[in-house]
Amino acid sequence: MANIRKRRGEDLHSPAGVLKENVPQRRGQHFHFDLWLCLTVQNWVLDFGRPIAMIMLPLEWFPLNKPSAGDYFHMAYNVITPFLMLKLIEHTPRAVSHTAVYLCIVTFVMGASIHLVGDSINHRLILSGYQLHLSVRENPIIKDLKPASLIDSFELLYYYDEHLGHSLWYIPFFIILFIYFSGCFSNSDEQKKIPVSGWLLMGPSALYYWYLVTEGQITELFLLTLLAMVATVTYQHRKGVSADSNGRFLFYSFSVAALLVVLWVVYLWNDPVLRNKYPGLLYVPEPWSYYTLHVRKSH
Repeated sequence: MANIRKRRGEDLHSPAGVLKENVPQRRGQHFHFDLWLCLTVQNWVLDFGRPIAMIMLPLEWFPLNKPSAGDYFHMAYNVITPFLMLKLIEHTPRAVSHTAVYLCIVTFVMGASIHLVGDSINHRLILSGYQLHLSVRENPIIKDLKPASLIDSFELLYYYDEHLGHSLWYIPFFIILFIYFSGCFSNSDEQKKIPVSGWLLMGPSALYYWYLVTEGQITELFLLTLLAMVATVTYQHRKGVSADSNGRFLFYSFSVAALLVVLWVVYLWNDPVLRNKYPGLLYVPEPWSYYTLHVRKSH
């Protein structure tokens, strides 16, 4: 009884924000097909599908001075995705800091909400003739605005949409995925096998990460996360363990996405207009810029 009371006392005085590091790894860690499926489907529908819904649905249904279908998709994404990320973290067998996870989720929601507003106005500009492959000041519907200070306001909107919003949105998103990945290691051969359902889901998952990297312009962040995963795999391999089925699914999805990004860059390597829009060391054009430049003009 005395030992039991002592152990309980130690538990009560442990740090409130951290799960104990000496908690034994869960046995029988299975492939979380339900969570990966929900994440992939909602990513494709609520994120990739946002601008498509806004462009395809009749303008009479969603006037330009009211939220569009894409805006409602974004609102749903901002609620569902943090919930799924928290559920994913709940299934990691490794002890993690609750404080770090909560800060990431709060920052994620803030960044995605900032992006909601900027992206909503941005896609209304597209319906009015705004061309994504041109800079703000080079756009025909922007450069002749009077007074000229209005152009500065649109550049501020672009900054909130494409830079600040994306940073606050994607950095915690990838941190959460890496925290989860870092706990997905096992010495059980049975837990390392990806089921057929996982292999079938890997294609859509990798393709979405390609879209996220290219459209979100987060190539550096993505590559840093992938390199951190490689370093973690190497470190854990030296300890005699390797990634389980969930860790392999995430790592392979990122690897295939990286290959798709390389193929995308090679395909558009000699495009002079996109080269001018995306200067710098890493040239990774946005798919929607490619759409307004090459696809929409051909229709």
